[in-house]
Amino acid sequence: MLKLEMRPQASRLWTYASPVLALVFTVLLGVLLFMALGKDPVRGLQMFFWEPIKSGYALGELMVKATPLLVIALGLSVCFRSNVWNIGAEGQFVIGAVCAAGVALLAGKDTGRWIVLAVLLAGVLGGMLWAGITALLRDRFNASEILVSLMLVYVADMVLSYLVYGPWKDPAGFNFPQSKTFEAVTQIPRLMSGSRVSVGLLLALVGAGLLWVFLFRTRAGFAQQVGGLAPAAARYAGFSSRKALWVALLTSGGAAGLAGALEVAGPIGQLTPYVPAGYGFAAIIVAFVGRLHPAGMVLSAVLMSMFYIGGELAQSRLGLPKSITGVFQGLLLFCLLACDTLVAYRLRWVAAKKGGL
Repeated sequence: MLKLEMRPQASRLWTYASPVLALVFTVLLGVLLFMALGKDPVRGLQMFFWEPIKSGYALGELMVKATPLLVIALGLSVCFRSNVWNIGAEGQFVIGAVCAAGVALLAGKDTGRWIVLAVLLAGVLGGMLWAGITALLRDRFNASEILVSLMLVYVADMVLSYLVYGPWKDPAGFNFPQSKTFEAVTQIPRLMSGSRVSVGLLLALVGAGLLWVFLFRTRAGFAQQVGGLAPAAARYAGFSSRKALWVALLTSGGAAGLAGALEVAGPIGQLTPYVPAGYGFAAIIVAFVGRLHPAGMVLSAVLMSMFYIGGELAQSRLGLPKSITGVFQGLLLFCLLACDTLVAYRLRWVAAKKGGL
């Protein structure tokens, strides 16, 4: 019989092999799911794993989806490594988009290209402000950052709805709940003509590099992680756990707000009720599948964006519900949690005892 036996120390091999095994199990479960729904499993998997990469245009769209996921995940990794559980990045993403849109709507025909920097900065500050509420309540009143950040997501959605149905509603928009289209001068520069990929992708990759340097090559990064994982040891070493809390939440909030700004001033080009696309929640999976490491999160962001695009294609071409995207995201997360058991435990064959009750 098989028995789980605790390892003397965590397995370095399974730390990195576990996400790969989880992806394999996700694919196998996806095959069973497509069969249960009466769909060709080969065709279904093709929607998720081939169509998003089969052409240059498809790869461009893949990068468009991966950019906000990576940017948010990078910020969340700082939180999670500091033992601060920011679950409300979706709300910070929305408020960042709202603040960026507010600046973009101020642009006129004669506004210079400098407005792009102002739009991005407004998004970052908006996300930091929203995350700062969570930090303040946790710091001053010891409120749970999990509950506070999550509940603020719904407040952010209400703020967005109020604006697009009210004062920011486009009077020439045929009564649709959306702002007017932003001036062309506010649009995030694109990397190449014929593609929607913007400089946001470069910002995300540069951010991944800077995060690696911060976490693994600076004293501040070391203090950040120790301050969250071992507050007593951090105090003994002269590190501040309060500072770790504020740095973690403001960094993750700023990253989520930047992603919101890149989204509304990039592919969307206006503020709509559909800005909340679940990126903030999906980025949590991206962070953990990527092992909270910048390089790993780059790969997991691409994988998660394949799920987004594959879900949209499966909806339009196979007649599957829109929720298929969330199903695959959930399968990947639960498979990862199951496979992570092998990091701390190993399977051993144990001979069954004879004659026992």
